[in-house]
Amino acid sequence: MKEELTEQELHNLAMNIVGKDLEEKGYEFLGVNSKLKKDPQFVALKDKNLHFVIVRAISYPEDANVYDPVFMQTIKQHALKFEAKMYYAGVGLGHGSDYAKPVIKNEAYTMVYNGLQEIL
Repeated sequence: MKEELTEQELHNLAMNIVGKDLEEKGYEFLGVNSKLKKDPQFVALKDKNLHFVIVRAISYPEDANVYDPVFMQTIKQHALKFEAKMYYAGVGLGHGSDYAKPVIKNEAYTMVYNGLQEIL
């Protein structure tokens, strides 16, 4: 029986994709939170600046590049307190052979990730 990835597993996959991207860009991780609904997912340092990164695993037909502006306002207030830059990283995940289908454990997946979107 083929098993779909759970919401937490999809979130972890998205975290790994974004984490690798941040690492390659020279970010130094101060904090990583992979629990669902705990934001920000990454607190990182680059060029002596603090960065908050919100990661979301998105499934078809949702658009990975679209975020909830009301929710972002809340996090923005938090970022301002710490004088941090804030980014949204949406990762669209789908099955390897058909992006519209769910990701199955131990099978290839398709990803739509356009990097960090600056919020603040």
